Amino acid sequence: MSTRLRAVIAVLTLAGFYVTALLVIAGLGALTVLAFRSGTGPLAGKLGFVTIAAVVGVVVALWKVARARPEPPSGPVLLRAEAPELWAMVDELAVLTGTRAPDEIRLAPDVNAGVMEDARLLGLVGGTRRMVLGVPLLHGLSVAQLRSVLAHELGHYSHDDTRLSVVVHRGRAAIGATLAQLSGSPVGWLLRQYGKLYLLVSAATSRRQELAADAKSVAAVGRATAQSALREVPVLDAAWDFYLERYVMVGWEVGLAPTSDAFYGGFRHLLAARAQELSDMRDVPRPEHASRWDSHPPIGERIVTMDRLPDVPHTPDARPATVLVPRLDVLATHLADEVLAVEDRRRLPWEELVPPAIAAAQQRHADSVHRAAARLAGVQRATLGTVLDLVAQGRGDDLARELGIDRDHPAFEEAGEHVPHPMADALEPVLSSALVNAGAARWHLDWAGPATLRDREGDEPALSAWANLASQPAGVEHVRAWLAGLGVEPQAVGQVHERATAHGASVLAGLANVAVDGVDHDVVVLDRGLVLVPCPKKTDGGKARLIGVVRSAPVHQLAQVHRFVSYEDVRTATVRRSSPVQATVELHDGTRLELKERWAGEYLAKGSQEILVGHLHSLAGAPGA
Repeated sequence: MSTRLRAVIAVLTLAGFYVTALLVIAGLGALTVLAFRSGTGPLAGKLGFVTIAAVVGVVVALWKVARARPEPPSGPVLLRAEAPELWAMVDELAVLTGTRAPDEIRLAPDVNAGVMEDARLLGLVGGTRRMVLGVPLLHGLSVAQLRSVLAHELGHYSHDDTRLSVVVHRGRAAIGATLAQLSGSPVGWLLRQYGKLYLLVSAATSRRQELAADAKSVAAVGRATAQSALREVPVLDAAWDFYLERYVMVGWEVGLAPTSDAFYGGFRHLLAARAQELSDMRDVPRPEHASRWDSHPPIGERIVTMDRLPDVPHTPDARPATVLVPRLDVLATHLADEVLAVEDRRRLPWEELVPPAIAAAQQRHADSVHRAAARLAGVQRATLGTVLDLVAQGRGDDLARELGIDRDHPAFEEAGEHVPHPMADALEPVLSSALVNAGAARWHLDWAGPATLRDREGDEPALSAWANLASQPAGVEHVRAWLAGLGVEPQAVGQVHERATAHGASVLAGLANVAVDGVDHDVVVLDRGLVLVPCPKKTDGGKARLIGVVRSAPVHQLAQVHRFVSYEDVRTATVRRSSPVQATVELHDGTRLELKERWAGEYLAKGSQEILVGHLHSLAGAPGA
């Protein structure tokens, strides 16, 4: 199918959306006139209001889309003189795939490769072509695998997919803006059904385009290399997410950031240190069936499709793809400066960043234990000595209950030297934080696994064993003697933070327009608590509002700006109704919160109600209930 024909179909499908909208509006207008003529004034007024709102919504949406301009390209440009071997490969593959090479290549910040074109006249006239290559992708692929990826992307040029994407993108934007303007109205509901059809058609077209581009990869590098590249990209994507979450974000949340040269350099170290883990991930079977809404076929289906294509002889180039960009480290440093919103964070090399970052994370876990111990002991601020005293006095069970640990767990009766006590996991960060704060130990970076705690002699203390002893009255004195030998005074180290925070928390769900003590709030449900964001009483656009809140700032910052109710602070919760949610939450300080969900409220994601109710039910048996 030619580009012109596909563009015409895309335009006609989009036009059909607005023809449908105009027909619905015209029908409402006719009903309004009939209602006025029949003397039913109130009904006519309501219909007239809906008609006018629909007209305004369509006009405003079209105006927004018409005024929208694509984001300007970002990232360092790879000049031909800076990466001659890469450009030579791209030029060769352009000839092989029967297309024109891109006018520029830019580095991208994530695991990504793509092509785009500034096409005009609904994609009928070509324009400037751009290709983007993610720095993490270059660090993880071989030259042969990158060649496969490049052939795939140039295949989109050869099939004119980049021109068609201009029409499809504008169509999705226009439909999305219109539906947003008409959210909550009957017209919006009807048009949403047509919008789903448009998305289904465009997604099916996109999947066909991906399979056609895959054929270019096989023709360029042979079936085996093309399939290995296809398997490698999701592995690198998972590794990149792991790197950001387990290394970058741990420091980011406490005001620390890696230096510009260390940001991408750290990912390179991670790939080298965890080669076996990555190898195991490559062997995981990939699904062969996708949702009809997906724009890309699943990896399994693409690999099976490649098996049906004719193979070509090819000798893979196993060199790392980084050799194609000789100054990659310098360019990646510039890219990190461009994309990282460091703000006032302190920038450190990894060896200096990891110790305080891990120590801060461990202290947050320890503080939850210290706050529970303080409540039991009736003191304002607890120390490690407070915790050990409670256990020695036989009040360890009470502390376990405060921490939400199941006292009926069989391990409570079986715990001993060789059977871990259920409370040992909670006490391990308490001990590690005490050692760090007393200067008796320090955390050390390890790219091959979690950071390690080492004492002054460089040895790793057996924290699990000592935490197990600290969980049982008979073991407390042994722990005190061990601490004394390290120069740690239990009464001098302990709680740092007075209140729980949302550092490291994840967003699970969201409910719009929940009355909290009679005042409307959007409730963001975390795995560690609830963030209560004041909102208007109007229920329209609740989902969009929730999405905007979640995207506006990191979770821990949202909890600082708005009211944060940590599950740790909850004494008990009572759910009176599950849909719409009605519940009472009582805090340890005696405060009571009445939650009452509005009937017409919207949700961040499907199942948000159930997730909130599930957490509240678990708090019904909270400590102290």
